[in-house]
Amino acid sequence: MTRRLSYAVPLEWEGAAVKDFAKKRLGFSAHVLSQQKRAEGGILLNGEPVFTTALLKAGDMLSFCLPLLEGEYPPERLPFSVLFETEDFLVVHKPAGMPVHPSPGHDRDSLLNGAAYYYQAKGALCPLLCPLYRLDRDTSGAIALGKHTLAVSGTALEKTYFALCQGTLSGRGTIDVPIGLEEGSKIKRQCGSGQRAVTHWEALESGGGHTLLAVRLETGRTHQIRAHFSYMGYPLAGDDLYGGSHTLIGRQALHCGVLHMKSVALDMDRTFAAGFPPDMKEAFPWLPEVGGIIKSEKGRCKCQPA
Repeated sequence: MTRRLSYAVPLEWEGAAVKDFAKKRLGFSAHVLSQQKRAEGGILLNGEPVFTTALLKAGDMLSFCLPLLEGEYPPERLPFSVLFETEDFLVVHKPAGMPVHPSPGHDRDSLLNGAAYYYQAKGALCPLLCPLYRLDRDTSGAIALGKHTLAVSGTALEKTYFALCQGTLSGRGTIDVPIGLEEGSKIKRQCGSGQRAVTHWEALESGGGHTLLAVRLETGRTHQIRAHFSYMGYPLAGDDLYGGSHTLIGRQALHCGVLHMKSVALDMDRTFAAGFPPDMKEAFPWLPEVGGIIKSEKGRCKCQPA
């Protein structure tokens, strides 16, 4: 199974090399371009195979052959909702309690097992899907899966997480504190040493001694949001690993609510919203609708790097 993409060369790219057009205009990584070079018929210029050093003329038709990822996971009927699908992506709303990848002890209850069943049930050939990022098992929300290497490596992502922390916060801020593995633990992280970690946050609403935060990550460390807010003295509700209480909710109150995806090569520039799941709405009935938050922020939260 392959995906062929074709592009008409615009006037401003006349005289450019194929490799420069692919990298600078389309966002191909060196790995993706190398993959095309090795594939039979991987790069065609006006229907003829060419090297990546070939020079382009305005109006030329340049095409690439992208093999879909190969392999399979055991299919299992699991609950998740599909937000969007193309030849390149599957975007879903992952529930809490579901790991993204199969692992020991979770051999058949992961999102990738559920995706395999999704294709099997509709009689479609299932590509090997690769997540563009990871969500913790007990973190709910939007996640994108790619069907080939360009989708996985050539897509720009902006994610907004919504977190319910214990305590009342207002305004906005940035937490710039390194995170590393806590000594003696294989799971828990601690702040103060390790790799640099930067979290931007904005308080949206408060109620019942809790604050709804919009959070964007400048770095992507394991448990970054959970560890950072615990370090600041505002652990997430339900996150007993980092000092949160199970009084209102039985898992960390963390949800990936907004996902923006952009890829010039794949003609993708869309924002997806995943509404708060039932356990968060039941625990915090004052939560606004995710769609309303997006509308008020014009599709982006203010908590972003300057």
